[in-house]
Amino acid sequence: MIYLNKMNKFTQGFTLIELITVMIIVGVLAVAAMPKLLNTSMFQAQGAADQIKAALRYGQKSAIAQRHQIQVAISSNSANSSDCTLRVVNYSLTCANPSSVTLTAKTIYFDALGRPVNSLGVANAAQDSLTVGDATAGITTILIEHETGYVH
Repeated sequence: MIYLNKMNKFTQGFTLIELITVMIIVGVLAVAAMPKLLNTSMFQAQGAADQIKAALRYGQKSAIAQRHQIQVAISSNSANSSDCTLRVVNYSLTCANPSSVTLTAKTIYFDALGRPVNSLGVANAAQDSLTVGDATAGITTILIEHETGYVH
């Protein structure tokens, strides 16, 4: 705001009421946003779901490239960090997620065409799925199409 003082000089600045109003608005926004920023389980669950999707997609692509059945083992470990090494060893790929993230441990196999199969190499008749997260962190369901192996 621009005000005219007694000597016809312009002074610039904010009034005390404007400053207090802005501080109150910032305070209310901070109180609303803090619980979401302090709850890291939501971020960990989403990160784990993204890593699992990446490992499954990589396993499928590796099966197609190597023309061989690939096993993708998904589990939880006791550490607080995830260990999804995107490296195929003996036609196997492992993805260990932090124990703080709730997930269904599962082993998924992809045949040479990239389709999900069971351990005997027989194609799955239905869509495969994995669940990552819980009620507080949010639940992410990862689906694998039975005919194409598409992971989403």
